[in-house]
Amino acid sequence: MTKRVAVLLGGLSPERDVSLVSGRACAKALREKGYDVVEIDASRDLAQQLKDAAPEIVFNALHGEWGEDGMVQGVLEHFGKPYTHSGVLASALAMDKQKAKAVLRASGIPCPEGLIVNRFEAAKAHAMKPPYVAKPNAQGSSVGVHIVLEGANRPPAELGSEAWALGDEVLIERYIPGRELTVAVMEDRALAVTEIIPNTTFYDYEAKYAAGGSKHILPADVTPAIADQARALALQAHAVLGCRGLTRTDFRYDESANPPLWLLEINTQPGMTPTSLAPEQALFCGIAFNDLVEWMAENASCRR
Repeated sequence: MTKRVAVLLGGLSPERDVSLVSGRACAKALREKGYDVVEIDASRDLAQQLKDAAPEIVFNALHGEWGEDGMVQGVLEHFGKPYTHSGVLASALAMDKQKAKAVLRASGIPCPEGLIVNRFEAAKAHAMKPPYVAKPNAQGSSVGVHIVLEGANRPPAELGSEAWALGDEVLIERYIPGRELTVAVMEDRALAVTEIIPNTTFYDYEAKYAAGGSKHILPADVTPAIADQARALALQAHAVLGCRGLTRTDFRYDESANPPLWLLEINTQPGMTPTSLAPEQALFCGIAFNDLVEWMAENASCRR
């Protein structure tokens, strides 16, 4: 009997456009695998949307605030149908960058030190000696991220702007120089190590999603020991935060530092287009995009 899958996409966050692309790609893959697929542009009436769609499985392709931070996961638990990715607690914890790093540090994973500052205070004066990174504490896709370089006279003025709509809590975090590495994890398997070389100042929203915004080196040109360490840390982070399904963990690699690898963040719902980083690593490991998406659907459960 054909299983009916509801793919949640779009949503309410600043990452809506990215989610639409991910969700449509996953819906297409599931249809090609023979599933009965209904696409749901998730709204505040999600419970009613799910009731009307009556799926057997919910594929959560939302990104960012509300869809990735435990809120939608709570609705899905109440709905009582199997769903993909991490559950309520892991999703909420991973989205709160500062709290997630406190848990990760306690397990021995190196993370840059930081502090939470009200955005208006962060806009008035340096909350930390530069260089540092200023970013929303609960957003993804590098939305609203600013790198404040050594010698900068003042913090980013945008933090105090009326146009800022990314929350009043700003994470001020020590800037780690070096190379950008990322590792995708499928439940209990770390896939590979990719080096990301942005064509912008850093791996920001444009570098992630604009055509030609970045170059992916897969496998990363690092020593076997560093590759093994990156995979092990990604698996450890996935397990420590209680994540499920597919995640992607981002690192900075500074070979002159001790330790050389620093975990920047873990993404519980990474981009899901055939050219996104996690599917790219899966393909490198012999797992085609459609097979990855099917695995995610069949891995779904409730009470995650």
